[in-house]
Amino acid sequence: MSGETPHSISDRAADDLTFIRSAMERSAAFTAVPGLGGVVIGAIGFVAAAIAARAPDPETWLMTWLVAAFFGLIVELGALIRKARRTGLVLTGLNARRFALGIAAPLVAGAALTCLLWTTRGFTIMAPLWLLLYGSGVLSAGMFSVPVVRALGLCFMATGLAAAITPPEWGNMWLAVGFGGLHVGFGAYIARNLGG
Repeated sequence: MSGETPHSISDRAADDLTFIRSAMERSAAFTAVPGLGGVVIGAIGFVAAAIAARAPDPETWLMTWLVAAFFGLIVELGALIRKARRTGLVLTGLNARRFALGIAAPLVAGAALTCLLWTTRGFTIMAPLWLLLYGSGVLSAGMFSVPVVRALGLCFMATGLAAAITPPEWGNMWLAVGFGGLHVGFGAYIARNLGG
């Protein structure tokens, strides 16, 4: 009988530690969002907007923004991994997975809708669609991150709404405001106040 007591106490302690670790992971915000990466993505957005504004046809305009999105994704992933390593954050933790799922779902929807709009020649609604879906993804992912990420998502959604109610010719300008200006502004804030 006395031989079972230490084993029970150690099992109980292990269970308690597991519970505490799980509770701490659920309550901790995902803070590996890279500010400097956001600034670089904003610069890519400004360059894409300048090139796309001179595009001779809608397909070239679309290809310009798709190339910019590809490079932006590479920069963001690289900067996120770098910040996580530097700060000791685990990218396989619960909140990191929730963050990734929150942002991935609207981006996949945006990619599918972009293909559909390309085949139906619906270029004029791509700008508001991209801004709204990206904003909703950032807002959803921000539920597991710091408040500034949620604010960025809301600003993207507001920019998308503005793009939806203004003339379609302004779409490229709204993309520059969102993917250029918002990324630079919020990225600089995150870099200065939240560790890079």
